[in-house]
Amino acid sequence: MKLKNPLIKFPSIILLLKTYGLVLLIFFIFRVILFFTEIDRINFEEVSLLTVVQSFIMGIRFDAVITSYILIFPVLITLIASFFKKERPLIKSILFYWIFILFTITFTISAADIPYFNQFYSRFSIGAFEWFNNLDFVVSMILQEPKYFLIIIPFIILTIAFYKVLKKIFKQKKSISEPKMYIKILISILFILIVLVSIRGRVQRKSPIRIGTAYFSDHSFLNKLGLNPVFTLMRSYLDSKNKDNQIVQLIDNETAIKNVQHYLGITNPKFDSPIARRVFVDSIANKKQNVVLIIMESMSAAKMTRHGNPNSLTPFLDSLSHQSYYFENIYTAGKHTFNGIFSTLFSFPALFSQHPMKQIKQFEGLSSTLLKHGYSTTYFTTHDSQFDNVEGFLRANSFQNIISQADYPLEEIKTTLGVPDDYMFRYSIKELDKLAQQKNPFLATFMTTSDHGPFYIPEYFQPKSSNIKQQIVEYADWSLQQFMTSCSKKEWFKNTLFVFIADHGAPMLAKYDIALNYHHSPLIFYAPNTLTPSTFKNIGGQIDIYPTIMGVLNLPYINNTLGVDLLTEKRPYIIINDDDKFGVLDTTQLLIIKKDEQPKLYNYSDKDPKNYAKTYSEKAKKMETYAKSNLQVFQYMLLNNKTNPNTKN
Repeated sequence: MKLKNPLIKFPSIILLLKTYGLVLLIFFIFRVILFFTEIDRINFEEVSLLTVVQSFIMGIRFDAVITSYILIFPVLITLIASFFKKERPLIKSILFYWIFILFTITFTISAADIPYFNQFYSRFSIGAFEWFNNLDFVVSMILQEPKYFLIIIPFIILTIAFYKVLKKIFKQKKSISEPKMYIKILISILFILIVLVSIRGRVQRKSPIRIGTAYFSDHSFLNKLGLNPVFTLMRSYLDSKNKDNQIVQLIDNETAIKNVQHYLGITNPKFDSPIARRVFVDSIANKKQNVVLIIMESMSAAKMTRHGNPNSLTPFLDSLSHQSYYFENIYTAGKHTFNGIFSTLFSFPALFSQHPMKQIKQFEGLSSTLLKHGYSTTYFTTHDSQFDNVEGFLRANSFQNIISQADYPLEEIKTTLGVPDDYMFRYSIKELDKLAQQKNPFLATFMTTSDHGPFYIPEYFQPKSSNIKQQIVEYADWSLQQFMTSCSKKEWFKNTLFVFIADHGAPMLAKYDIALNYHHSPLIFYAPNTLTPSTFKNIGGQIDIYPTIMGVLNLPYINNTLGVDLLTEKRPYIIINDDDKFGVLDTTQLLIIKKDEQPKLYNYSDKDPKNYAKTYSEKAKKMETYAKSNLQVFQYMLLNNKTNPNTKN
């Protein structure tokens, strides 16, 4: 005897369950795609298959939250309609398109999340919309990157399949046999309760599911894999609307200022700004050195042989590092190019998702200080200088010349990112010659871009690697070598300080929730006629470049920044920003601080996944206070117009 499905008399429940299952399946497929695009992050000798399975189960929980939010309206309408004998085709049609349109949007976000994660090692968030002011630029960049089509194709296939299967589900007819009314009411109430519990994501009364719920293991990638990108997007949007998140309030301003003054050794402030201090020198050289500052796109220290990379991708940088002042433990302020440009030139940390160059403010940074010392100031980039409001901000902060895509021949522009690195460098040589002929010293800042998709490698360069991500690193390194070879033939070369720093790194390995490879950067000071090759192991960051350059140049100035001269001062910790959290580290330990969670302390130098926050509670508290004080002081300075120092009345 054939058993009948007990739910056969409840077609409305069957319709909803089938829809629910279909959506969860598609979310699952997107998660599988992300898993395989990042599978190199998993060492299966250290990570059990059970942990991977748990990550996918966690993903179903987060997927169920988003699914339930969208389906709550169809659930209520469908169950109410089931109490009426006559079907309402219009209602069914409205519910169909409600489900199809809203879930198509969620699938679009899920598809976009994959390349976003590949680039930023973070699930999709409101930070992705920072570039909406340059939407045409971003769209062009995406269209010119072939790997993105590998995401677009399954997205199109899944969307079409979703439409067809959903149509089939909605074609089912009303059951002839009806259950008793009280049974129908009980089952409907039970189903609604299940959906409401799914929205909360957990049965505990104290708190609904949160991003921190996904962090169930010591493996950062598998923790992030369990998140749903629609969930993280909505969470980041809600957080961005919270005034407490828009303006940093980590510690009270007065305490923060006192702490930072103590860290910087300021005992008798003489300026309107609480951290401004005058830096004196014994004597000034008769001939001031030129400065060439090269900010290298995505050049993580982990790409260098010197830092353990086995693929010999950066032979030039590796060689140069042994002929220079080389700083081994340097970290970028954030993980976006705009963070790198701003923090390198103006020596302030990144503040969560705040974009420091969107508003025009004046800072006492490298460009304005050198301009006062008689330098000319020029900025070179490969692409549109308006992107990220870079040109407007830099011109307002003492950059006299901006050389960008508009200055290059049209035939040399190869992608949305403009010209290749080596062409920008070749073009710059004649510009540097002109600056040198003016008899004044010059500051020339370069922002490379080739090591960022869409990747373009000129046919005249032949890489050794077969992997495009390794090939582009080889090309970026080769471009630097070509530039330095050209510079070495110039008379002005002998009197020039060359500085190399990354805008940010790349999330090549990520043992912790903040990928240290995304922040660990080489820092090279090269001036063969004046600097004896040396290696420095003290901790530092992008924010220290401006004061350190001023120290090497031996020029007096007012330091109104949170940076220090790495050659004469020693900082205890450096702060790194990961948009929704931040880290503070010395040469051995990393403290990660996230909202609504207890800080976690790791022995990163040993690659130890254990949390030592309780073991070293005193140090963890000290690191936390240091970071919060510095970030709070910067926020105070922004809000109170203290970024340009003035002597006290």
